[in-house]
Amino acid sequence: MDFSLSDEQRMLADLVGRFVDKDYGFEARKASVAAPEGFLRQHWQTLADTGLLGLNVPEAHGGLGGTPADTVVVMEAFGRGLVVEPFLHNAVVAARLLADAGSPAQQQALLPALAAGERLFAVACLEPAGRYDLWHVDTRAQAVDGGWVLDGAKCTVHYGDTADVLVVSARTAGSAGDRDGISLFLVDPKADGVHVQGFPTFDGQRVAEVRLDGVKLGADALLGQAGGGYAVLEHAIDHGIVALCAEAVGAMQQLVDLTAEYLRTRKQFGKAIGSFQALQHRAAEMVISVEQARSAALMAAAHADDADAAERRRVVSAAKSLVGRCGRHVGETATQLHGGMGMTDEMLSGHYFKRLTGIDKTWGDSEHHAELFAETLQ
Repeated sequence: MDFSLSDEQRMLADLVGRFVDKDYGFEARKASVAAPEGFLRQHWQTLADTGLLGLNVPEAHGGLGGTPADTVVVMEAFGRGLVVEPFLHNAVVAARLLADAGSPAQQQALLPALAAGERLFAVACLEPAGRYDLWHVDTRAQAVDGGWVLDGAKCTVHYGDTADVLVVSARTAGSAGDRDGISLFLVDPKADGVHVQGFPTFDGQRVAEVRLDGVKLGADALLGQAGGGYAVLEHAIDHGIVALCAEAVGAMQQLVDLTAEYLRTRKQFGKAIGSFQALQHRAAEMVISVEQARSAALMAAAHADDADAAERRRVVSAAKSLVGRCGRHVGETATQLHGGMGMTDEMLSGHYFKRLTGIDKTWGDSEHHAELFAETLQ
């Protein structure tokens, strides 16, 4: 299988690389994280102006109609720069949900606005009692007077406090734990009965808790078929997981580069510590972990649109589990090789380790996906 970049993908990598190099120095990133929304709108507009927000939007709606491999190119570069803008949740997951399940009217109204950076989206699909299980949905949607009424709670909604539209999973039939009977709804976070509480995370991101108390929606708020939302949601989240794996690869590669530079410049006993064979072995093991993770991410990208959902689940979960373990190994080793300095916020290495830990915990950690992988073998 040929994983070399096409000419278009090399141009895309150069474009994103310039954005990261120009706008994401350490101090610039700190300013983004400290902003009230958790990112800077001028950066968001830059991503829109370059067409990146429309990467996964169909060409018919003003996007680029990109592939999962294109997303991997972008997200690996974002991982190197620790980019905090909510590209993943808008340009990957929300774009996929709208493209897969949206009616022609919904797509026409929302996809061009997403690509232009005019509307921000957040996907509310996890619940307090469900941990990482997308199918554990207690939030209820009742059909009332030709519309819908939603009641329930969602947790860990990435950038939910800055979104213009929430994509909410709610149950229209069955009980919590059933994969059937889950529907998707477009919800205005400013509507009556919607309560959003945002807060920062340890890795520079933002999430929100969302409560829905008798939220009234029109019939046009339903995204896709009633009761058929789980398959669409799982597919979109799998695209998001592929993107996360690529981001982790970029973060790991940068962490290896930072550690190698530290080993070359830090001296003990009159010589650079990188000349000590034991530390060279540790650094080599970090490189091996990065290459394992990169291979897994590319394989997951190749299967992200597999028509066989079970095969897609097997490959994506295997990648997420492996990347989580590789990220932990690279982060721990980098911290140890930096010594006491590796534990301080003044060193970039700690920020990359935090982000790798956050990636592992997003949409299922390595242990969770190892269990999902095992289920596909039964």
